Amino acid sequence: MILRDRTPSFSGSFYESTPSSLKERLKWCFLDKTGPGRMPEKPSFSIGKKREIVSIVSPHAGYVYSGPVAAHGYYQLSTEPVPDVIVVIGPNHTGMGAGVSVWGEGSWGTPLGHIPVDSEAAKALFEAGIAEKDEEAHLSEHSIEVQLPFLQYIYEGENFKILPICMMLQDHETASELGKALAQILSGRSSLIVASSDLTHYQPYNVAYEKDEKISRAIVAMDSKQLYATVVKGNLSMCGPGPVMTAIEAAKGLGASCCEKLCYATSGDTSGSKTQVVGYGSFIMKKQGKTH
Repeated sequence: MILRDRTPSFSGSFYESTPSSLKERLKWCFLDKTGPGRMPEKPSFSIGKKREIVSIVSPHAGYVYSGPVAAHGYYQLSTEPVPDVIVVIGPNHTGMGAGVSVWGEGSWGTPLGHIPVDSEAAKALFEAGIAEKDEEAHLSEHSIEVQLPFLQYIYEGENFKILPICMMLQDHETASELGKALAQILSGRSSLIVASSDLTHYQPYNVAYEKDEKISRAIVAMDSKQLYATVVKGNLSMCGPGPVMTAIEAAKGLGASCCEKLCYATSGDTSGSKTQVVGYGSFIMKKQGKTH
């Protein structure tokens, strides 16, 4: 059976299940001490501005853990006009589905409503031979879903479409090909790429900071080969190098020239124990300038 609309699988676990409680949690993410400390701007405030942010890297754990870090990237997005299409790329944690899986039509739902899928962009990606139309990989995967309420929150009442891509293959060649294909497909369009990834997993607090600094340097340098070598040679437990490498290659193809780390923290900073932590980073890739 082919599904056209995806219902949320992780509301009530990774984030709250009702519109009111979810909005309160998102507000907390923005105002928390680890977050940006301010609420997102209204879309009307960005009228007349040009979009400079091409891509963000955002974590995907439960909001109580990674939400304040993710809020940094989404705050920056709120200061610019709403893109027409948002590509959300996440790693495949389940092992189900194709190597690169795209949900090609219909919509994705959260407690805040449904977001339509950009079926034309999906079709172009299929025709490029890089990805497969596959829903199995997406049904029980959280890495894309948890980004959507943030997008709905900052772009409330605005129209945009998404292109959800789930990557089981995490090698540099696949990421490079996918990134270049996305740059061609998105050329001339008002677009955004969200790369969903957590960093070091289940290491002592100080160890996570040390290892994730190496990952951060490669991301800020927008060097996908360096990132791949860092993760592979260091045997690092970053779960989404594929999405991040893809975003780097696509962003460069779309004119991004710099990347900034907005925030780094661990679960030990946001929610308790520092014995075994997971690292979270928020980064933006832009066409010019910096945010500070």
